[in-house]
Amino acid sequence: MHQSNIAQLKKRVAPFEQTNIKASIWQLCNTLIPLFVLWYVAYLSLSVSYWITLPILVVAAGFTIRTFIIFHDCCHQSFFPSRIANDIVGTITGVLTLVPYEQWKNAHSIHHATSSNLDKRGVGDIWIMTVAEYEAASRWLRLAYRIYRHPLVMFGLGPIYVFVFQYRFNRKGAKRKEKLGNYLTNVLIVLLYAVMIWAVGWEAFLLIQGPIFYLSAVMGIWLFYVQHQFEDTYFEKEEEWSYVKAAVEGSSYYKLPKLFQWITGNIGFHHVHHLSPKIPNYYLEEAHESTPPLQKATTITLSTSFKALRFRLWDEYRKEFVSFSERRRLHAQIKQRSEAIHSQKAGLEGK
Repeated sequence: MHQSNIAQLKKRVAPFEQTNIKASIWQLCNTLIPLFVLWYVAYLSLSVSYWITLPILVVAAGFTIRTFIIFHDCCHQSFFPSRIANDIVGTITGVLTLVPYEQWKNAHSIHHATSSNLDKRGVGDIWIMTVAEYEAASRWLRLAYRIYRHPLVMFGLGPIYVFVFQYRFNRKGAKRKEKLGNYLTNVLIVLLYAVMIWAVGWEAFLLIQGPIFYLSAVMGIWLFYVQHQFEDTYFEKEEEWSYVKAAVEGSSYYKLPKLFQWITGNIGFHHVHHLSPKIPNYYLEEAHESTPPLQKATTITLSTSFKALRFRLWDEYRKEFVSFSERRRLHAQIKQRSEAIHSQKAGLEGK
């Protein structure tokens, strides 16, 4: 993408980087109030039947995702014009979603600055190996990678590991502010859960909060996974990497049904968000519709997105994701060609 086109694209989305305080407050109200009401209604329904409770918990998990989107905007300082307001609301919504505000904000900013850069992987992203890296890896590293990338691990055990354990500890090299923020989040979570258990009892608490946490965590990891793991996404080495290309070509437009789009806070317009993280979630769709070049981003739907489950390795030569079975097939083809060329050379030398 030419430098002038990059500047023009950024200029076109700049008007949407303005925070609307009324819209932000309204989103807080139409997210947190329903979440609290659903939690209470779920508690009341326990005395009738848990089969009535379960659908309520699924909806409550959706509103937890929406709460996380508010947290996410606060991390980008795009939800309120005031840094203090973003920090306060971000910390509170972080407690509700079990995510430490300062830690996640710092790691996520690195993710935005390095997304799709093959030379800067490892912070705020999902573990991705290239075909060449996988072939050069030891047996144990390959096994670890296969286990990590298995859907049952990534979307089954992964949510528990990340949200319950990983986020409770400080990152290596974390600065004092981030460490204190993590301690504060942990203390507030313990206090909140202690009060809730005291109010409703530990059994009711687990029956309600457990499914809400788990379902929302699975959905959260899925959204993050699928919006960067599509077949012809963008990855480049540092010398060829472009921030704008990483945003527009390395992030998908996840076209969801309107209800799901609303409950996920427009995060499906991920390409717009990566181009300009300062755009509040409630302006992402408008920015997409008003900027034709952004409409060229790879579009995936709810049904086509499940193809991403088979993507395992990045093929630097074909510029696409491949499965483990495809990698074996390609490796076998390359080996056959190499042997054929070697045999041909040997035959010519024999003559």
